[in-house]
Amino acid sequence: MSDQPVHGTVAARWDPACGWRGVLITGMSGAGKSDLALRLIGQGWRLVADDYAHVFASGGVLYATAPRAIVGRMEARGVGVVTACTVAQARLSLAVELVEGAVERLPERRSRRFDGVDLRLIALDPREASVVEKVTVAIARL
Repeated sequence: MSDQPVHGTVAARWDPACGWRGVLITGMSGAGKSDLALRLIGQGWRLVADDYAHVFASGGVLYATAPRAIVGRMEARGVGVVTACTVAQARLSLAVELVEGAVERLPERRSRRFDGVDLRLIALDPREASVVEKVTVAIARL
């Protein structure tokens, strides 16, 4: 397992074919990582980790877990720290980088490397009303 947690939030949904599939949400502080995770949770996803996650490879596959100190908790800006339905570990299938403003219509394929394994990376504007659906569609395509 990585010694240093990755700055990001991880949410996961159940896939009967391969178990819990997670998305690592990254971005600057205040970009909306926890907010997007809350919206995903509202659509049946589960929280793996908020703000920091341990990302590690096993058998050429990436997984994420929460640091022990923050398991089951997340920050809801303006509300405070809340509890959330969680899953202890998820296989990472996608990374989403939150950006402000327009994103490319047909972006080049990008990835981010963790523990020697590449993870597909897309950029999304978290303020778009369709951001949850875009994450859902993107992870389903992988």
